[in-house]
Amino acid sequence: MDASELPASGTRAAGLGATLRALVALAWPIVISRATQAVVGIADAVMVAHLGEAALAATTTGATNALCVFILPMGIVFIVQSFSAQLFGRGDLAGARRFGWYGLAVAAGAQALGILGAAAAPHVVARFAYAPDVRALMSDYLQLRLLSAGAAVGMEALAGYYGGVGDTRRPMVANVAAMVLNVAGNWLLIDGHLGLPALGVAGAALASTLSTAVAFLGLAAGFVRDGRRMGTGRLRASELWRVLRFGVPSGLTWFFELLAFVFFVNVVFAGLGTTPLAAMMAVLQVNTIAFMPSLAFASAGAILVGQAIGAAHKDRVPRLLAVTFAVGATWQLFVGLLYLVAPEVILSPFAPGASPEGAFHVIGRRVLLLAAAWQLFDAAAMVLGEGLRAAGDTAIVMWLRVAIGWAVFVPGSWISVRWLGAGEAVAVGWLVLYLALLALVLWLRFRAGAWRRIELVPEQP
Repeated sequence: MDASELPASGTRAAGLGATLRALVALAWPIVISRATQAVVGIADAVMVAHLGEAALAATTTGATNALCVFILPMGIVFIVQSFSAQLFGRGDLAGARRFGWYGLAVAAGAQALGILGAAAAPHVVARFAYAPDVRALMSDYLQLRLLSAGAAVGMEALAGYYGGVGDTRRPMVANVAAMVLNVAGNWLLIDGHLGLPALGVAGAALASTLSTAVAFLGLAAGFVRDGRRMGTGRLRASELWRVLRFGVPSGLTWFFELLAFVFFVNVVFAGLGTTPLAAMMAVLQVNTIAFMPSLAFASAGAILVGQAIGAAHKDRVPRLLAVTFAVGATWQLFVGLLYLVAPEVILSPFAPGASPEGAFHVIGRRVLLLAAAWQLFDAAAMVLGEGLRAAGDTAIVMWLRVAIGWAVFVPGSWISVRWLGAGEAVAVGWLVLYLALLALVLWLRFRAGAWRRIELVPEQP
């Protein structure tokens, strides 16, 4: 079901039921896709944990740092879904396919960026306050992991195209394949099995890079094959420009937000020591999986929003987002409850054999308690952010989000921890405040209604 099939009138219950069915049909493959991506990160963490806290900190923090290189082009190609959905709602399937190709063009640029990042990684890592063993391991990790930048961005570009036209299952298959290959590669390369060398942290990076590349090539082959059968039409420089015009603000938003978070991890939290850093990154790995259903519903809601706008039904958008938020918030509240009642179950895989009264578990429990507080804000920010992006409202939203991150979150957490000597509880408290403010400003922006006046899709020739 797509947005054009949702009832324009009728009973409230009928409209709610149709929206929920459409959300679930689109969201469950996205849940699996996003969960498999998170499993790649958590599998790396769990499968290197026995090598010690330095290996755990280097792998988890290195993955976050690699995402800093990926996130700008990845954020740009997120807009492919918006174009694809609106063109699908309009009935222009060939036009939607062209935007998949424009996403792949951005992915090619990302690969060049990844190669440069891999070469620069040791010099950049040396500038941060990591322990020497963490620094050496993280350099090895980044030099291999960054080589998958083009494949990672290409996967997102094609997932955006397929999602916009209502096919969220094909990207799911590719992501499941990447997950299986990654876990198998970890088993082969971290400790060395079947005659292969034991590469440790570098083995986890190599497994992730190879699995991403293979999965992307499979998805891209299907995209090219479909194009030969269905047709695409002539690619247009003006359309690529529109991708960049609306996508670059989206990419910059993700980049500067992630950069703020990386500053928080690498400068604010890393200064507290290796054990607090390892505990924080373990909790964030868990949270990355836990919030995937909510993110999937936000993405599904954005698809329906884009299709509704393309079909000239902007009046349906507020209700679509309200239903999406209700579903996402219900899940996030459940996650928060799990954090409160089962902290030891959550933390134990990251510290095998460690005492529940040890520093890792004590700090981890404290961080989980605070993580429970940000769940509802996270759901609201995800749903509203995705909805505004689907409508093409990316430029002003970029400035609002960057301002909160860099005028409030970054200086507040840095001054509290590095100047005033606060601990991990105060540091994570700033993260909760950041998400609360982000949810508030996105809600105000949506209520202002500027998204109704934006024309994302180019006029038909």
